Amino acid sequence: MAIEHGRVALITGAARRLGAQIARTLHDGGWRVAIHYRQSAEEALLLLDELNARRGKSACCLSADLLDTARLPELVDKTVAKFGRLDALINNASSFYPTPVGSITLRDWDDLTGSNFRAPLFLSQAAAPALRDSGGCIVNIADIHADRPLPGYALYSASKGALATLTRALAIELAPQVRVNGVAPGPIQWPENDLFDAAERERIVQQTLLRREGHPQDIARTVRFLVDDAPYITGQIIAVDGGRSVHL
Repeated sequence: MAIEHGRVALITGAARRLGAQIARTLHDGGWRVAIHYRQSAEEALLLLDELNARRGKSACCLSADLLDTARLPELVDKTVAKFGRLDALINNASSFYPTPVGSITLRDWDDLTGSNFRAPLFLSQAAAPALRDSGGCIVNIADIHADRPLPGYALYSASKGALATLTRALAIELAPQVRVNGVAPGPIQWPENDLFDAAERERIVQQTLLRREGHPQDIARTVRFLVDDAPYITGQIIAVDGGRSVHL
């Protein structure tokens, strides 16, 4: 088991799925973690108990609606109040669903751009002073469809495109004290709402050069690399997609 090194990461959408894997992986690497959730309280508390059972007082839970922009600074303030510092912000939380042109609503706009672009922007802004103090970093979970839009998902793809641009812009704005990078997953973990049937999943997998799905751990290991072992990397977005973005 890794020895705690004292550094602290705030991870949005960390109660379940990819976010929980990132939290476990960083925690295994000695990080203390703030687990943000919105509705998944039960899963967040189970993860909290799991991590604190490994190392006491090494994790905390924070509930917030990321669409409530005015409340975002509280996530940073509560993390720093709990642990005394902040070394990494992982903007992982995301909404994902189709929005065919002609059916897009203002509610879709608020949800998709709010979770994928606006919240990372204002949360990064709130975290910047603490990250400057610690010489920390930001990692944004982007998407390969930021560069190659997914048919039927115009608004989602555009919001992730905005996040990709934000990643590079923040790298400029927050240098030299704070590094800002992104990770762009490919077919790693299918949505739970059955948006892709078995045939579509197989078609997508066959578009990867490696001809297989990835695992959440592939993303989590890349995040850990960026926060732990990449002191001279900033303004970059790493595609973790089995080569799908090359093959498309």
